[in-house]
Amino acid sequence: MYYDPASRLTLPEGVVLATIGRRIGAYFLAIVLCLVTLVIGYIIWGLIAWGRGQTPVQQVLGLRCWNPDSGRPARWWRMALREIIGGICEGFLSGITQLVSFILFVTRKDRRCLHDLVGGTVVIHDPHRVLPR
Repeated sequence: MYYDPASRLTLPEGVVLATIGRRIGAYFLAIVLCLVTLVIGYIIWGLIAWGRGQTPVQQVLGLRCWNPDSGRPARWWRMALREIIGGICEGFLSGITQLVSFILFVTRKDRRCLHDLVGGTVVIHDPHRVLPR
């Protein structure tokens, strides 16, 4: 574990906080994957991937949801909270909440958006797959 002074988080060795560009790319890739898998496939894939602290897009891009409080990847229930409750707060309520979420994401040092705050997670990039699956 090491302390990342930029984000003020303790992260595992070999991983970094996901960049803004990678996170924005993940947002648009999620739209494409939803369409390609006819939404139902994406939901099923997501339910399986949540157990590893990932969404389907994060699995493709080598990203993980990290729980800084426990010092471990997010587990299934935390991912469900992040994706379902956080998704409702962020996306379904209004465009204003989505804009607020984006502003939070761009301005916070730990790059948390609204659904990350709801789930208590940060998104990290694990390019060398050092975290257990």
